[in-house]
Amino acid sequence: MTSLLPSARLLIGGKLVEGADGVFATVNPATEEVIGHAANADAADMDAAITAARAAFDDTDWSREHAFRAHCLEQLRTALGAHLEDLRTLTIAEAGAPAMLTRGPQLDGPVADLAYSAELAETYSWETDLGVAQPMGIKTRRVLRREPVGVVGAITPWNFPHQITFAKLGPALAAGNTVVLKPAPDTPGCAAAVGAIIAEETDIPAGVVNIVTSSDHGLGAQLTEDPRVDLISFTGSTQTGRAVMRSAATTLKKAFLELGGKSAFIVLDDANIAAACGVAAFSVCVHAGQGCAITTRLLVPRSEYDEAVQAAAATLAGIRPGDPTDPRTVCGPLISARQRARVERYLEIARAEGGRIVVGGGRPAHLERGFFVEPTLIAGVSNSATVAREEIFGPVLVVIPYDGDDDAIRLANDSPYGLSGSVWGTDPERIRRVTNGVRTGTLSVNGGVWYSADAPFGGYKQSGIGREMGVAGFEEYLETKLVATAG
Repeated sequence: MTSLLPSARLLIGGKLVEGADGVFATVNPATEEVIGHAANADAADMDAAITAARAAFDDTDWSREHAFRAHCLEQLRTALGAHLEDLRTLTIAEAGAPAMLTRGPQLDGPVADLAYSAELAETYSWETDLGVAQPMGIKTRRVLRREPVGVVGAITPWNFPHQITFAKLGPALAAGNTVVLKPAPDTPGCAAAVGAIIAEETDIPAGVVNIVTSSDHGLGAQLTEDPRVDLISFTGSTQTGRAVMRSAATTLKKAFLELGGKSAFIVLDDANIAAACGVAAFSVCVHAGQGCAITTRLLVPRSEYDEAVQAAAATLAGIRPGDPTDPRTVCGPLISARQRARVERYLEIARAEGGRIVVGGGRPAHLERGFFVEPTLIAGVSNSATVAREEIFGPVLVVIPYDGDDDAIRLANDSPYGLSGSVWGTDPERIRRVTNGVRTGTLSVNGGVWYSADAPFGGYKQSGIGREMGVAGFEEYLETKLVATAG
């Protein structure tokens, strides 16, 4: 096991410290074995972290030194790169992330993307001259300034621990903020390892980044309620997002929320049905379906329904869940026994509501240990079924028929969520009409990839508020100030 986890500690005020509540275990979801222990913080530790972040913002020049911030972010990227293989081992073991994914969005990609945040720190237009006007008859020059929000409370989930951590840390630090990061209890080692690298191998000043691991979910609420915290950046379930928003409202702090999804994969009748449905089925198996933007509703023309079900079933039947250390594995374990039970409960609900389990629906017979679920296809349900409306967060695909393009758009939008989606077809005008009609934050056409450091990501409706990554994501961490000078 990597040397980074056994020494996992909190990062508070520039120092690596033990947790006041001792330690708590972290478990490998593929083997169910304890792989290490993380520092278990209490409310006093969180208070100390917030105090350190507040002082670093209020009493230092961090918020004003753009070039220094860029230097620190580049330095962090280089240091992370030097530990990349240790971090890879840790991420596979702690998050159950397939090794192949760590070569992309689970690790290598997010580390490389810090370069984009470093560039923004130096190249962003922090001041804009709006020119001279005469409001109320007074000649006035107006200058628009953008300034950091202040102290950012970042609360992250377990499914893509590095991607989400750096999607918050990168722009927040580049914008001149200080940060208190509270990672999920399931993947504390990934965050703690980053904290150790920051403390020991970068020039990031004390208190600018604080990382507080804990088994207590309540410490996240402490972040959202504390008046010294100016912005909450939260990624997680919609249910928890509502609680975060309510809590943040007590001090009227800004809140960025990246929440759940139940995205639709629309196959138009002029597409290659078998090929498109195969892609849809493969997609729900990546990281065992534990991604908020994964397209878990497959919408197909009613006349092609049987062919679509057959094609999706064939793909799912050919994907074998397995050891995430194996470079061939696509579908690894779910993060915990609790998450596996959640997925299994949804499969029981599907059966009770008349759904047909075409393939999968149980635990893999060849795996005696680990929190695995077979890739599963559900047919015979409508868009009103529970499994078509609620986020399952497992390798489960629901196939739903539609009647014409307008009906496909209606069904795609008939959801409390609006995070992502996909459209497959051959007629550009039809595709444009469908993409214009679907109300989501991102859309893929014929396999196009929307994920990129310079592209904003976020959702409509109950999938969240605000955008992450890109210039839009960077600006979530800024305030706007207008200075008007007479004369």
